[in-house]
Amino acid sequence: MSVTLNKTRGLSQFSGHIALFGASAMWGLLSPVAKLLLSAGVFTPLAVNDLRLLGAMMLFWIASFFCPRERVSFSDLFRLFLASQLVIVINQGCFLWGLSMSSPVDASIISTAVPLLALILGVIFFNEVLTGRKILGIAFGAGGAVLLILGGHSQSSVVDGGNHALMGNLLVVLAETGYASYLVFYKDFLKKYSLVTIMKWMFTFGFITLLFFSWKDLLQTHWSNLNWKLWLELGYLIVFGTFVSYMLLVVGQKRVEPVVAGVYNYFQPLVAALVAIAWGLDSFNGIKVAAVGLVFAGVYLVSSSGVLEPLAEKRRRVPVR
Repeated sequence: MSVTLNKTRGLSQFSGHIALFGASAMWGLLSPVAKLLLSAGVFTPLAVNDLRLLGAMMLFWIASFFCPRERVSFSDLFRLFLASQLVIVINQGCFLWGLSMSSPVDASIISTAVPLLALILGVIFFNEVLTGRKILGIAFGAGGAVLLILGGHSQSSVVDGGNHALMGNLLVVLAETGYASYLVFYKDFLKKYSLVTIMKWMFTFGFITLLFFSWKDLLQTHWSNLNWKLWLELGYLIVFGTFVSYMLLVVGQKRVEPVVAGVYNYFQPLVAALVAIAWGLDSFNGIKVAAVGLVFAGVYLVSSSGVLEPLAEKRRRVPVR
């Protein structure tokens, strides 16, 4: 009996690792694919983001019909609207906008700094207690981010020739700050509803909000210039880079310990770097290696301190990308 139980647990954990590996690989591949899509010049970042939100919204609504029905109160719908402005409009909108001016590797590295940003916001708004370990972690992470933003770009943009790499990296920082704010201010809310319910409403509100800013971009898009390659890249962003990866994350985090699941966040920049370099979208240099080391060390020091455990629990339920 115990042998059978251990075997079942082993298979469950193995499938959890496979799911987390798949989700991380899909998010790592998202930056290079989005960079290629934007570099074609057919879509603006606003148009791509709105199409991504529209597609994901439709898929999550379809998925909700196969899940237990959850009634959402009007007050919670309002809170979901506010949350969508942080994690959908600001996070995803600024990420793609910044990516159009930055590089896939830079954007992926900056994305791993969410725990650092969450800690800083916790200190500012909730009097989070700072220890020497956390201060050192913030210092390492901030140093790595500054090093990357100011000096890490070598071939940072196919779209603009790298002239706006600094602004692009700052927009990615703003995007991740939006997500970190969502984690900090909506801590208890995430335990109330399932991921599908939360995502279908947030993508709906996010799509409607962004439509006010992107409708001209959508109307001015030359749809006749789209070839099968661009359709595939757009489809990847919607289906695998958003919907499937979110579903895999939920499966993985139910079967693997939180600390182990968090390790997979570091896999995303590796995938982004390998793919971007292979496709000629970026190059890796000593500055980026140093920046990666500092950011990763900072995130480790902060995440392993134990005080951010509630934030880690929230991060398990709703992913970055």
